[in-house]
Amino acid sequence: MTEFSRRTMMKLSLATPFLGALSSAARAEAPSMGASFAHHRRFTLGGFEVTTLLAGTTPRENPQGIFGTNVSEEEFAEVSAANFLSTDVSQFYFTPVVVNTGAELILFDTGLNPAGITAALTDAGYSAEQVDTVVLTHMHGDHIGGLSGEAGVTFPNARYVTGRTEFDHWAGTGNDGFEAKVRPLADSMTFLEPDQDVASGITSVQAYGHTPGHMGYHLESQGARLMLFADLANHPVWSLAHPEWEVLFDSDKEMAAASRRRVLDMLAADRIPAIGYHMPFPGIGFVETRGDGFRWVPESGQLMG
Repeated sequence: MTEFSRRTMMKLSLATPFLGALSSAARAEAPSMGASFAHHRRFTLGGFEVTTLLAGTTPRENPQGIFGTNVSEEEFAEVSAANFLSTDVSQFYFTPVVVNTGAELILFDTGLNPAGITAALTDAGYSAEQVDTVVLTHMHGDHIGGLSGEAGVTFPNARYVTGRTEFDHWAGTGNDGFEAKVRPLADSMTFLEPDQDVASGITSVQAYGHTPGHMGYHLESQGARLMLFADLANHPVWSLAHPEWEVLFDSDKEMAAASRRRVLDMLAADRIPAIGYHMPFPGIGFVETRGDGFRWVPESGQLMG
């Protein structure tokens, strides 16, 4: 070994403990950041730009108090275990969708409250003032909650679109949420029947049962298709995979199950991508038939354009 190489090796040997201490100190000084989660996901659909927004997420205990209320605890536990799901707690997601058609910015549903939807819009690069149209798939509180608050209406420049059957049902119930959030906007609302257009390429789809007038929306642009199925199925396993399992929040459980099967059959047969309001965020995926039910296949790059 040359004198140079011996000296070099000695210097490196002497330096190693010091460098190691610096490395350990650097690692120890890095703060814990806590859990994090993306708050939007954007992709193109033909000439449309579609963005899912995480307007809220929360854990809920005792999921069988909500899903599969007509099956035994043993069956619920067996299905849950097979899908790596806890029977003690489940995470809920609330996912409005923004569609930029090139002519207008359309928001589908508004989350739990104004703070949640405006924060999600801001994260995605939009403002509430830019929203031209707000579409309500139905009028449960987690869909209408962001319409207004103490500061007034959240979307000051928007028109509103919803199903006639849905509006008429809630208008006769005396529901506090409807009276506070929806009725004051009635003069700015357009009412749709199934198979009518919100805008060119965006068509209402009957999916009654979750509520009396619940509707999804079919999007088509330049030959590309997508279904926003809202609350048709509220969980990828406990609802979508088992369409006959009853859900606490479905007002007409038999009708809701029939709507699930009809719409999910169509999505699977035509291989149409879909967005579910309560599917695990970003809420985008595909549906395939599986036995007597269906399987949710999360999108994994197919819509990266």
